[in-house]
Amino acid sequence: MARRRALILVEGHPRCTGLLYIQAAKRLGLHPITLSADPTKYDYIATERVEAIQVDTTNLDALIHECSRLRASYDIAGIASTEEIVYPAVGKLCRHFDLPGPNPESIERCCDKFVQRQLLADAGVPIPAYRLATNVTDVESAAAEIGLPVILKPAVGVGSRSVRLCCNVSELAEHTAYLLGGKHIWRSAPRILVEEFAQGPYYCADIMGDEVIAICAGEFGPHPHFVFHELTYPAPLTDDEHNRIVDVSLTCLRALGLGWGPTCIELRWTKRGPVVIEVNPRAAGTPVPQMIPLVYGVDLITEHIKLVIGDKWDLRKTRSQTAAARIFVPDRDGTINSIAGESRAAAVPGVAEIKFYVEPTTAINRKGDTRDWIGHVIVASPSRTHTAEILQRAVDLIGWSITPFSSLGE
Repeated sequence: MARRRALILVEGHPRCTGLLYIQAAKRLGLHPITLSADPTKYDYIATERVEAIQVDTTNLDALIHECSRLRASYDIAGIASTEEIVYPAVGKLCRHFDLPGPNPESIERCCDKFVQRQLLADAGVPIPAYRLATNVTDVESAAAEIGLPVILKPAVGVGSRSVRLCCNVSELAEHTAYLLGGKHIWRSAPRILVEEFAQGPYYCADIMGDEVIAICAGEFGPHPHFVFHELTYPAPLTDDEHNRIVDVSLTCLRALGLGWGPTCIELRWTKRGPVVIEVNPRAAGTPVPQMIPLVYGVDLITEHIKLVIGDKWDLRKTRSQTAAARIFVPDRDGTINSIAGESRAAAVPGVAEIKFYVEPTTAINRKGDTRDWIGHVIVASPSRTHTAEILQRAVDLIGWSITPFSSLGE
């Protein structure tokens, strides 16, 4: 009797992306198994009855041991992850078990934003001016050389955590104190990237292998944070602008030794043209995986899994639509009392998905990064104008109320 083919997922995603990988694996006839330091943080583990094993996912030897143990019962078809923090280990696991996977050295270099910047600069890729700082004096001198405003961010980090725009000396001092004063949890030795604020429209290129599949336009909430509020596919670009973003994106792949599997590259269109803000050596998270199939008919998660298990992928575009997503972000801290209008908004023609990640009684403590998201709505239609109208109609039907913490008990 043939053994079941398993897909090993190292960690998952607390929102929709992890669930989408589980569902895609099942559609491909695979048995998904999640390895996680804390499987309970993924709701879909229980609802989808996913096999989950608790293991220290920062320990490569522990991961190798667990995968070796699983091979006694399963045919391990592939190993993957949605999470950048464990992606280098996934590459090493794939290499250890002779399975298709990303180059771990390339992933590790890319995950260090300072090293990434150096490699991109050496390749002539347009990037913001930058300096590395390890103390207050370094930050101050770097900001003086570059000129305010600057962005301060950890050299190693994900999800826009502790990324801040500093427009004056007091904001610079305040965020430097935050980063170096013990409040930020460092994943490595404290190293701060001080970076020029590249101003202009934001775009992100979604890539599989060495092919740019889609480019979106994004809008953020208010500074000093960089929290997405809206995404639109395809981005409203001229043919020349599109081609320039594709060209610079492919140059990034070559400079960083990437080009296997998914990559997403964030850019700003400045007076210099496209300037690369960051190269992420992984697939983009929610709501991107839900949007691209609506726009082009390409399911990047399914095609990623096919690559991981050694099957031939299919990146042909079978449709042409416009999709837009609004990210729901609360404007205050407190406790959510109610969420209303989901069913009415879902009934609007063109609405593809409405999803809240929180429930009433959830405590909201905003952090100024992607952890602040509480939900999203995704819409699609053949027309950009119509898509924008559908999105606004749906958003107008949805609401929530938050009682500030200071009002509780009064």
